[in-house]
Amino acid sequence: MKKATATLFFFNLALLLAAQNLTLQDYNQKRLDTNRKAMYVLGAWAVGNLAAGSVLMTQKQGEDKYFHQMNAGWGAVNLGIAAFGFFSASNTDPASFDVFTTVQEQYNMQKILLFNAGLDIGYMAGGFYLMERSKNTDKRPERLKGFGKSIVLQGAFLFAFDLTTYLFHAKNNEGLKGFMEGLSFTGDSLSWRYVF
Repeated sequence: MKKATATLFFFNLALLLAAQNLTLQDYNQKRLDTNRKAMYVLGAWAVGNLAAGSVLMTQKQGEDKYFHQMNAGWGAVNLGIAAFGFFSASNTDPASFDVFTTVQEQYNMQKILLFNAGLDIGYMAGGFYLMERSKNTDKRPERLKGFGKSIVLQGAFLFAFDLTTYLFHAKNNEGLKGFMEGLSFTGDSLSWRYVF
């Protein structure tokens, strides 16, 4: 009887752990899907800026030429970032993460997005500085003003993009609680308790 009870206990424990891993895998799949969708948005913005900027910079003069030229440059950089991010999320196996790595990846992504949002504010400030500087120089003020306008536009888009992506990821934080419930750390031991 004891062997049957022990076998049944370990069988149920194995099923429970397998179910938890499937749930963890689903959580990671959702997290990676969020990253992929964000990279689609960034990639579309990048392609639009690269295409429009490349064409319009050859058709415009003065400030407008430099505005479109800078947009094309930002488009090229953003397209590279979007491609890297998309392929990274697409080639990552959601089953390869344990609970600790899942939590770490989730919060690292959120920290990166908030840091980037801070950089975006810096970009906009830099763009406004260039626009203001264009008023007090004789050396190609139209270039400074065009570049400045573009940097403000790009910074504003990236700020909205980073904050929106952060909010989508932060919404998923609640799902982490289920993986952490029952875990306890006493300083020299780690235990997991499951109540059924």
